[in-house]
Amino acid sequence: MSNSCAAAATRGVAGSLVLLACGLLIEPEARAAGADADGASAAAPATEARASSTEGSLAPIVVTAQRLNEARLGIETQTGASTYTIDNQAIVAQPGGGNQSLNQVLLQAPDVVQDSFGQLHVRGDHNGIQYRLNGVILPEGITVFSQSLSPRLVSSVSLITGALPAEYGLRTAGIIDMTSNSGLLQSGGYVSVYAGSYGLVQPAFEYGGRSGNFSYYLTGDYKESAVGIDSPDGTSPPLHDHTRQAHAFAYLEQILDESNRLSLIFGLSDGKYQIPNQRGLQPTLGYDVNGVTQYLSDNLDENQRELTEYGIVSWQHSAGPLDFVTSLAARYTSLHFSPDYLGDLLYNGIGQDAFKDDTAVSWQTDISYKLSAAHTLRAGFYLQHDDSESITSSQVLPIDPVTGRQTSNIPVIIPDNGSQAQEIESGYLQDEWLIAEPLTLNYGLRFDHYSAYSNGSLWQPRINFVWQVFADTTVHGGYSRYFVPPPFELIAGTTIDKFIGYSALPPGSITRDTPPFGEQANYYDLGVQQKLLDNKLTLGVDSFYEQAQHLIDEGQFGAPIILTPFNYRWGLIGGVELTANYTVSNFSVYGNLSFQAAHGKRWESAEFNFTQADFAYVYDNYIHLDHEGRVAASGGASYSWLGTRFSADFIFGTGLRESIVYPNDSHTPSYTQVNLGANHDFHLSGSQVLSARFDVINLFDKIYQIRSGSGVGVFAPQYGPRRGLYAGLAWQF
Repeated sequence: MSNSCAAAATRGVAGSLVLLACGLLIEPEARAAGADADGASAAAPATEARASSTEGSLAPIVVTAQRLNEARLGIETQTGASTYTIDNQAIVAQPGGGNQSLNQVLLQAPDVVQDSFGQLHVRGDHNGIQYRLNGVILPEGITVFSQSLSPRLVSSVSLITGALPAEYGLRTAGIIDMTSNSGLLQSGGYVSVYAGSYGLVQPAFEYGGRSGNFSYYLTGDYKESAVGIDSPDGTSPPLHDHTRQAHAFAYLEQILDESNRLSLIFGLSDGKYQIPNQRGLQPTLGYDVNGVTQYLSDNLDENQRELTEYGIVSWQHSAGPLDFVTSLAARYTSLHFSPDYLGDLLYNGIGQDAFKDDTAVSWQTDISYKLSAAHTLRAGFYLQHDDSESITSSQVLPIDPVTGRQTSNIPVIIPDNGSQAQEIESGYLQDEWLIAEPLTLNYGLRFDHYSAYSNGSLWQPRINFVWQVFADTTVHGGYSRYFVPPPFELIAGTTIDKFIGYSALPPGSITRDTPPFGEQANYYDLGVQQKLLDNKLTLGVDSFYEQAQHLIDEGQFGAPIILTPFNYRWGLIGGVELTANYTVSNFSVYGNLSFQAAHGKRWESAEFNFTQADFAYVYDNYIHLDHEGRVAASGGASYSWLGTRFSADFIFGTGLRESIVYPNDSHTPSYTQVNLGANHDFHLSGSQVLSARFDVINLFDKIYQIRSGSGVGVFAPQYGPRRGLYAGLAWQF
């Protein structure tokens, strides 16, 4: 793992990927942990390296692929930003390895805080994360639980934060930049099965190869478990929490000549989830539904299905001083919540069948031109069109709009359907200027415009620098103006007037529903990195401060687990991150510690989700954002001994916010979760390897709350995972 100041495009992640492209790639389930501050592997060699086919007629193709990979990375610049890279070696070394979700991997990065339903918060932002695959922006999806991207398919993943250069926009809290495996550089494959506690069964496969100038890489897995979503009461296993998930990914590449290549990416994620129940509860609202007033919570039967499909076609040209990539992407995503009508009416006053889908197509082009030894110009544009549909059928009970008393016990069905389109246009121009050998300045201008439920646009100046003070000391920093459109795919356009006089909208509720606005922010970042002990030890400190207008937040405001965006008129977020990484011989260790404060004032959109009392308080007072993790830490170690790799990692948090007297005025208790893992390779005939692993998740069976069920936009309590024992076998060929 690494914390890089990203001094230039040829350093940082590029250094790691040049190494990978040269063929020094380690088979999944047989890689060691750790990366130095420039993103290259710094761990002990893995016990089995996949042979790189660079002999004979294949060598020119590999050399061409290496050069094109390097050129593609050179189009992106991270000058002045904070980059933390986790390569495939580090992923496999973690307890759980490639069998984890991508979000679990990212929890080991600095200032990343976990939330319920597998959500992540980076630097005090709710969900301002953008995913890129081989440099291409993946349009956002509706899914809450599912993750369409698996750690199996990536050779490295980087979290890019801070004052970002002009090429990064739309989502700016963190850029998850992934580089996929390829059949040309990762020929061969494996089949595996991973199983253990709570009925987990997870078979998977990977295979890659080539035919002439054409190469292919395929991976897929299936997962079934009795734990699909966070437990609402901390019991083990949770009640009614079964899940079935399937994932598939394909990367196809055709090298046309030494300067051009075409690539195709296809992906699928299909997840079915039961919504887990708290045990032993009865309704407290006092409603009567067709003569029924009691309903044991154990018997609730709610379910959710989430589907994501995506495809990307890209053409890359790299010759002389000019490099560019142009890509077309398409994504379909849908979510369907199936209620327990009777139970939901008694517990919540509404039973709602909710279906949402979104189809997005985008065109992205990024260009880099080496103007001179001192100047590299970069420019690009991004266009996206969305079509979204929301279909709901709600059962509610008639109530007196003044007293709130129920006037009939016969449910009324209220349909509420709608559709909307969104347009996004973005463009940028920037110059990376090597002022002198130790000092690089990157400055540029970005423009974003969106049109959907609301409209907005903003010109955004950016300036960043990297100063190599000494050979082992690097300082980086910068200022960025940000503009963040609201998450269009989550906005439902509900007609609030339809629910006045029914149990879905109790008396005294706010009936305004202003569409969310685009967020604007001034962002400042400053950090320093120091290498010691012949570069075996790397220490870093990074600070950031953000002043936001129309700060975007999200919450769950009803039984359907669909997040709803809303705005604070003003937001203030700041923090400090400390990182350390030490590698020697066959041992590596890393640690991250962060402190943050995140506040917002005055709700100004989606007002119907709040009570009058809370709305009045937040109108005049700054409150903590519900996802603020005041102190967070992560760390891990890996040691290889006699062919067996032992690993451990942990996460620590002081707890997310909850409401006692005022909104978000307290927080859940702090917690620490420790995980252990061990992996051994048995060398069979030829290049075949049988890998066996054993993992313990939450070693001490710490029972801790992620959410208490109170707080702004928090609908129900959730707990972290209980102790689980897991084992796996992988046959590599």
